[in-house]
Amino acid sequence: MTRWLHALRTNTASDRGSVTLYFLGFGIIMIGLLALMADMGRYMKASADSEDLAAEAARAAGQQIDPADAIGGHGTVVDPAGAEQAATDFLRQAEADGSALVSADGQTITVTVHDTYEPILLDGFGFGDFSVTARSTATLVRTDPEG
Repeated sequence: MTRWLHALRTNTASDRGSVTLYFLGFGIIMIGLLALMADMGRYMKASADSEDLAAEAARAAGQQIDPADAIGGHGTVVDPAGAEQAATDFLRQAEADGSALVSADGQTITVTVHDTYEPILLDGFGFGDFSVTARSTATLVRTDPEG
């Protein structure tokens, strides 16, 4: 029995400090995962905000219809210059960078928003800025109450 106790004491003495290294490695991994979760959540929010801006700018551009055609009953088409100006004004007011494009038939407006997300925690791990791009399209729909 003394031989068994001696072997047990000898093995535990050689394992001294191994738990400390385990917790040190575990702690570093957990801090990295926390940084990843926090910054990726904020990146997803920045992406959603850019998508919202693009959609609202497309809606604003879609309100710029050509009044002569609409009043004359010839159809509803977007005034290309007015639509692009309305979208860029909306984006400028929101302090966002982007562009608007009106289709050749004047029925569809596509707005693209470009943004940059600057990580707050992943920056310490050597990651730089992330690019955020969102695109939204608005299509004119004419409703005719007479059928």
